[in-house]
Order: sequence, then C-alpha cells, then structure tokens
Amino acid sequence: MIFPQFLLSLYRINLVKQVFMNYFKRKIDLELQQWSREKRRKPLMLRGARQVGKTSAVRYLGKRFKYFFEVNFENKDHLAAKTIFSQHSDPQIICSELAVLFGKPIVVGETLLFLDEIQSCTDAISSLRFFYEQLPALHVIAAGSLLEFALEEIPTYGVGRIDSMFMYPFSFNEFLCASGFEVWAKIIDEATPDRPVSLPVHEKIIEQLKNFLIIGGMPEVVAEFVETHDFLRCQKVMNSMLISFRNDFAKYKNRIPAARINEVFSSVSHQAEGKFVYEHVSQNLHNEQVKKSLELLLMAGLCYQVTHASADGVPLGAKINPKYRRIIPFDTGIYQRILNLDISGILLSNDFETVNKGAVAEIFVGCELKKNASCHTDDELYCWVREKKNANAQIDYIVQRNRTIVPIEVKSGKQGKMQSLWMFLKEKNAGYGIRTSIENFGRYQNIAVYPLYAIGNVYKK
Repeated sequence: MIFPQFLLSLYRINLVKQVFMNYFKRKIDLELQQWSREKRRKPLMLRGARQVGKTSAVRYLGKRFKYFFEVNFENKDHLAAKTIFSQHSDPQIICSELAVLFGKPIVVGETLLFLDEIQSCTDAISSLRFFYEQLPALHVIAAGSLLEFALEEIPTYGVGRIDSMFMYPFSFNEFLCASGFEVWAKIIDEATPDRPVSLPVHEKIIEQLKNFLIIGGMPEVVAEFVETHDFLRCQKVMNSMLISFRNDFAKYKNRIPAARINEVFSSVSHQAEGKFVYEHVSQNLHNEQVKKSLELLLMAGLCYQVTHASADGVPLGAKINPKYRRIIPFDTGIYQRILNLDISGILLSNDFETVNKGAVAEIFVGCELKKNASCHTDDELYCWVREKKNANAQIDYIVQRNRTIVPIEVKSGKQGKMQSLWMFLKEKNAGYGIRTSIENFGRYQNIAVYPLYAIGNVYKK
C-alpha cells in the first residue's frame, strides 16, 4: 500500500465516461490487456505519432483497474509532478507524493499509473527503470507524442527494463469495426486466395475502402465520419490536424527551422510515387538540411521509409541500398489533404487507376503493413528495384514471413502485366508472390491475389 489508508475514503473514481462511451476498440487493446495480466511485467512505453489514439487506449485499459491515475506533463495543472520526478528517483517516494499532490490513490495491483506526454519530463523517463527494479508490481504506462526525440537524448534510459509497444492510425479493419461492420471485418480475416468472399460482399467492402482511402485512419477523423458521414467535415478535422503537426515542427530540433521541415513534409506527399529525391524538395535547401528534416519527420511517425533490399536472404534489412528509398506519408487522408486531391473520382469510379489517384493505394498498402505487423517492434518497410537497360523491375513491397521472402505488387493489370513480379520470382527463386488491387481474392499460378482491403492478411495466412 502506497497511498495513506485514511485518504482512500476521500477518493472517488472519476474516469472520463464520455471517452469510454465513444471509444472505438483497437487491435492494441488486447495487447495492453495481456501486458496488464503478466506477472513478470515491465513498465510500458506506448509509442507513436501524435493523435493516433495512445491516450484513449490507455484510458480504456484503465477502466479495468480499480484506480486509474493519470499525470499529463503538458497539463498546466500537473506541472508540480515534474518537481517530484526531478527530486526523487525512489518510486515509493514518487508515488506517495503524487498521491498526496493529486488526492488519488496509487495502490499496487489496483492502480494503473499513466504518465502521459512524458517527453516533456526527461526525469520521469529516467525513473521508469527504477519502477522496474524497485516496484515491479505496480502497473506503469508512459506515452508521448514526440517521445522519440526525448529518447534520442537519453540513449540508456532503460534498456532491458522497459517494454515498448507501437501504435498507428486505424487500420481498415479497425475502421470497419468502428463503423459497425464487425461481421465484414471477420469475413476479411477468414478469407484466403483459395476461399474468396462472395462478389456482392466484396463490392460492398470496396465501397467502404474508398471511404477509408479518403478519410484515412486518424481517430478523430474516423469518429467524425462514423457520426456524420460528411467528407467536408472530415476534411476540416484533417486541416486542423495539419496545423497542429506543423506547429509541432518548432519543437522538433532547434537546429532545423520549422519552415524547412514543413517544406520536406509537403514534399513527402508530392514525391510519394517514386524514389525520394532530395534535390526535388526545394532549390533553397541543401541535401543535409533535407536529410535532417526527413529524419525528424520519420522519428515523429509522420512518414515511413521504404528501402531497397536485395531480398537475397533474411533478415531483409541485412543487405539494403540506402541510396534508394521511397518515403510515404503515414496516413492516406492526411496525404490527400496536403495535395488537395479531388476525392470525387475515388468515390464514383470502379477503375483502379482512378481509385489509386496519386498512388494512394501504394501508400495505403505500406501503412496497412505497418499496422498489421507486431506492435512490439517498429518494423521497417522494404521494396525491391532493379535498374537495368531494357530490364527495369520494381516490387512495391517485400515482406518476411518466418524465413520466407514474399514480394507484393500493387497492380491493376491482369496476369500478363505482372512482369516485375514474375521476374522477381524467377530471379530470387521465390515460392510465391502477392498481387493486390481492388479485385477479389484469387490466384494466378504461384501468385496469390489479395484485395487491397485484406493486405494485412499476408501476416496471418
């Protein structure tokens, strides 16, 4: 017992009910619940870009505890907590003083202690290792929007003593569940190239996919769409998000002006269809400024890099060519707002090239691969490119399933138009490949066909 017994009666459980009532369940919820039940548990760091739902997920987990204790280091009413962490390293003392300061109990085994926006208090980050060493039975979760920058400055903050989970915007299946189509999500999970969904169901799912390509997976945008189905209102929400992202640029690093980072951020969307070329960003920026700005955006989770890998063996990252990288935005909705694309074509067309306007399908696939991989590792994305005279070839993504390398092409053509995929399979002596588009599940010899909406299944089957 950490909180004085005589004060327990003063505390009233006051979880934010509205948050729970409006909460859309996420894939990571089960992982968080499993962590909370583990006997040999470490403090948990929940990592991810701003506004992807980290705080809501932890609060939802907190509903399972008798007491939920939240400290937000960017909340002006919680600033005194910084002093406690700066003056003490003993978790017993930290918890006792926090309990008195906020008038809430911290009871081992009954309280979930949540340290939000922890990047604003490096002393709190450093303290996590002591919670593991001296108070391991207490459930402690930390989260932060710009956490990666703080961790870079504390390289030995808790290696081996702290677990991490990575969180991303809504996946398509999570969007379906939030929209009330849980049965559809289950159908997708159970379908395979040898057991496709029926054509009428496939067509209905494609219509929802079009909606998702337009609005993306940011929780606030998804909530707006579920409530109103109004694309214009969703665009306004995304416009506000873009403003907040750009306002954050000033916080990233003093050595890179916010305006420079913003130029690179915009260029990521404009160059999303091919290799990212530093010289194409701006005539006013030299390559070193572009490189540093891009590194900051990657750390912030606002874009992902897709690096050429030789695909000669596993792990995929063992042999790469860092000179060939695509950079894709972290969300299709944000991407389309930056480019101000005309969304009507996507909604009205059943033609893949129109649906894939601006390479939105390629971006969607990359994001879905990130979202459907293990949340315990921040896996890189890889592609394969061969640049030879009269024999160019490109595979949009390659993934590793156990010790097997699987190429994935995002295509609209029929069997005869998959030259790059056939070439890869022959050259690498690969067992099979995957093509994904808006067509239904199926097969072309040793090429499995997955509809875009089910590309996450490549990790399951």
